[in-house]
Amino acid sequence: MLWEIPATVLYFTHPCLNQKIMTTDQRPWLAQYPAGIPANVDVETHATLKDLLADTTKQFANRPAFNCMGKDISYAELDKLSTALGAYLHYRGLQPGDKVAVMMPNMLQYPITLHALLKAGLVIVNTNPLYTPREMKHQFTDSGCKGIVIAENFASNLEQVIGETQINTVILTTIGGMLGWIKGGLTNFVVRNVKKMVPTFNLPSAVSFQTALDEGKKHPLPKFEGRPEDTIALQYTGGTTGVSKGAMLTNANLVANALQVKAWLTLKMDEGSDQRMLCPLPLYHIFAFTVNSVAIFSHGICNVLIVNPRDLSTIVKAFKDNKIAGTTGVNTLFNGLLNDDDFTALDFRHLRMAVGGGMAVQRVVAERWQKVTGVPLTEGYGLTETSPVASCNPPNETLRLGTIGVPLPNTIMRVWNEEESRVATSEERGEIQIKGPQVMKGYLNRPEDTAKVLRDGWLSTGDIGMMSEDGFFRIVDRKKDMILVSGFNVYPNEVEDVIAAHPKVLECAAVGIPSERSGEVVKIFVVKKDKSLTEDELIAFCRKELTGYKVPKEVAFRDDLPKSNVGKILRRELRES
Repeated sequence: MLWEIPATVLYFTHPCLNQKIMTTDQRPWLAQYPAGIPANVDVETHATLKDLLADTTKQFANRPAFNCMGKDISYAELDKLSTALGAYLHYRGLQPGDKVAVMMPNMLQYPITLHALLKAGLVIVNTNPLYTPREMKHQFTDSGCKGIVIAENFASNLEQVIGETQINTVILTTIGGMLGWIKGGLTNFVVRNVKKMVPTFNLPSAVSFQTALDEGKKHPLPKFEGRPEDTIALQYTGGTTGVSKGAMLTNANLVANALQVKAWLTLKMDEGSDQRMLCPLPLYHIFAFTVNSVAIFSHGICNVLIVNPRDLSTIVKAFKDNKIAGTTGVNTLFNGLLNDDDFTALDFRHLRMAVGGGMAVQRVVAERWQKVTGVPLTEGYGLTETSPVASCNPPNETLRLGTIGVPLPNTIMRVWNEEESRVATSEERGEIQIKGPQVMKGYLNRPEDTAKVLRDGWLSTGDIGMMSEDGFFRIVDRKKDMILVSGFNVYPNEVEDVIAAHPKVLECAAVGIPSERSGEVVKIFVVKKDKSLTEDELIAFCRKELTGYKVPKEVAFRDDLPKSNVGKILRRELRES
């Protein structure tokens, strides 16, 4: 098997070596690679994710596992509650292999539900709470969900489509549901009656989360033994092509990626310590799902959950109330925090690491982050199809800004020249391809789509990148976002990096628009930091930094930019606007 290669091998294919095996002696950048992280880790220590999490729970039973809105829940409490919920789901007739949707923001109920589903042998179908009824229907019918655990805030949308799905078990939860009688009751009152965040709904067969826990305690949970190849999570994604589809992630995929990430974490986070990891990204997103709810959890570190990351005041409060030693996030979140006076005034004495993913981390943001916090902003890379982490910058003090680092242990990557069907040479652009134990089984019920992206074990990512002679990878852009100006490739990330460095720019996004003369031209959408910024000033700035065909021909100023649930700027919506 690929991931059983000797520890001296990092990856098989390297542009400069004509696909020969790269060994320790052939890695000129080895001195930059952090001591203590091997090229290979044992990813078969546990046959299932359930087993990995169970062993972790025993090891750290009395330690806090998750915190939300000031409330801690220990590993032991999580184990007890999840067993009760799993027993209830079994009592309701759900059988191993059945799919259950989970639709909630970051709440203590999320990890309880995750562990319950794993214990009962059920498949988790993470669902974005911001989905419209149409999007919910597609995901629920495509996956064949038979149950759902959902926050009441989104129940009215479920009501509109549940009759067209196979869902017959509905468990409703509330934002204040695990916060205690007084605080929880007050929270729910404000959410329902002051902020009006719970539209009226009618789901007569639904039961409350608390009722499910109470009832589950009365019933046994049969022991379930899974297999490494079992699909345990359906993570929906647009993928590299086409409509939203379910990436089938197995026990082996998620155990491997958790252990790969832990190898990186060890350098900055002490196992089972009082350090805490901030989790502002939603756990239903693959980044936080694996890194926070699995890898960080299995490292014995408490995750501090942020319900609404757009409310920066809650992140500031979390830093004040906890010894935050690390945080995950995306570029837009880090940029927003750096432009928040309350955040920049914080004491960062406990902070040891910050990891950016999900989208490109802009150089100006990374540089400012280190200046403000004293801690490097480490950029990683991955996809839903890779569970998700494939590469990361070594978490040392000297980062290679602008790169996505080197492959994780047991992972090999290459840049592929599609036109000539060969591995690209050093510094030559091509599509990044990945092999490793974290690569998905395939897309649910979509063999043709699977065949398009998985060939001979290599996952074609749809990302255009380059690899330097010393083994560091860099993303240039997405294939589908590339702009073709008079036959020349223009990569939006490059244009955005330049414009983001302008002191009067808060956020920006570049897209291609049709042009009779050149096929396409660059259009830039900008959110101002300084209202005095003009189009002429911005164009003049670009002309100093970019060759002529890359300079934007149109500038549109906006109050904000459309973003996904995790803060990724949606270029597609901008192109269509």
